[in-house]
Amino acid sequence: MNIVLIGMSGAGKSTLGVLLAKALGMDFVDTDIVIQQQEGRLLQDIIDQDGIETFMEIEERIVSELQLDHCVIATGGSVVYSEKAMNALQRGGTIVYLHVPYDEIERRLLNIATRGIVIKKGKRLKDVYEERAPLYMKYSDQTVDCSDKDIELCVYEIIKNVQARHGEHTTNG
Repeated sequence: MNIVLIGMSGAGKSTLGVLLAKALGMDFVDTDIVIQQQEGRLLQDIIDQDGIETFMEIEERIVSELQLDHCVIATGGSVVYSEKAMNALQRGGTIVYLHVPYDEIERRLLNIATRGIVIKKGKRLKDVYEERAPLYMKYSDQTVDCSDKDIELCVYEIIKNVQARHGEHTTNG
């Protein structure tokens, strides 16, 4: 079983993911890094050179083809635009939405221009946040509110929730 972290850029998926994997003795995979390794370029370079649509096709293909087990997976914030990728991730594990309010995301993201965030022309970060929030809710098995919380507390909450959920599955058959 995998634990898949979804949420906006700046929500803490990669940072939390490493600590969660360590605490649970699982492997850690960041899909953004997998994309960069397979493409041989930074996310921002893919977006700048090939455009958002091509980047999202690459992301969908790579994430859908991942064959992972017993991993904590940090996804790119835009993965929720792909039903195919999300279905592949759901088949392999529990999806946890790291919820952080917009104001906090805005404070955390100091490097929007170089971070490889999928923001269509004419859209602002707030538009992206409002567009994605319902998708994160749609695909998540559980939501952890990470606003104004110590990172260790967020990790603890995820572990507690995943273990409770996993326990339910084993007792109900």
